[in-house]
Amino acid sequence: MKKILFFLVCGLLWSTVLSAQQTRYMVFEFIKVQNDQLFDYIEFKDLMENVYRQARNDGQIVGWDFWSLQSGAPNAAFQYIMVTHYNDPVKMMNGLEESQMQEYTKIAYPHLNETQVQKLFQESLSMRDMPMRLYMKEIVSTNDNFQMKPGVLASFDLMKANEGNFDAYETAEMEVFKPIHQRNIEKGLMGHWSLLRTALPLGSEAASTHLTLNMYKDYMQFFNAQAYEDIEQTDEQRKKVNEGLNSRDQKWVYLATLENVVR
Repeated sequence: MKKILFFLVCGLLWSTVLSAQQTRYMVFEFIKVQNDQLFDYIEFKDLMENVYRQARNDGQIVGWDFWSLQSGAPNAAFQYIMVTHYNDPVKMMNGLEESQMQEYTKIAYPHLNETQVQKLFQESLSMRDMPMRLYMKEIVSTNDNFQMKPGVLASFDLMKANEGNFDAYETAEMEVFKPIHQRNIEKGLMGHWSLLRTALPLGSEAASTHLTLNMYKDYMQFFNAQAYEDIEQTDEQRKKVNEGLNSRDQKWVYLATLENVVR
């Protein structure tokens, strides 16, 4: 009996460790590039894919995405979104030092000397502005085998939970909206969905508290999903959906196409 109890406890502890290891943390960097430098920056992000691949091979990150915005906030506030994935909150907050990035660049491009590498980074820093950076923790996602590859479409929905409705909003996302998205995935109307919460303490003046990611394999799937109406939804389900919608303010929806990916 004692042995059985011992193995049960060990199993619970091991499952807890695995769950902690699988938690994903993401840094979202919204990037603005001057119009006269767009061509140079497109070349730069292709180079950065190889650099972040070295960081992935070194175990510093678990992934990296580069998205081109199709629509979002007015006045073209951003043109790109860069997402770096981590499995550890400390690594996320520390990020990658410039010296590390330069070392990974040397590995990815052994034909560049140190002077060329430093010049490359200085030029890249001067051509971009990052007016917004978000540190997020994924708290729930759909069960799917969605494949991340260039051409994938996604909407980044920035949410702000209404005052006093933080827990109610998250409960609505997990218990009401997640099952809806899961059904859409099973019907071929969607690829993936996840809910992320800010990883940093925020006050009442924060612009957003959560972010939902809605992914589609292409525009055809995206528009089919927009046109679909769930006629099987009951009145009680519709009531819960409306309550969930009223628990938060949808600040902005950024529609973007995946251009580069490291996994």
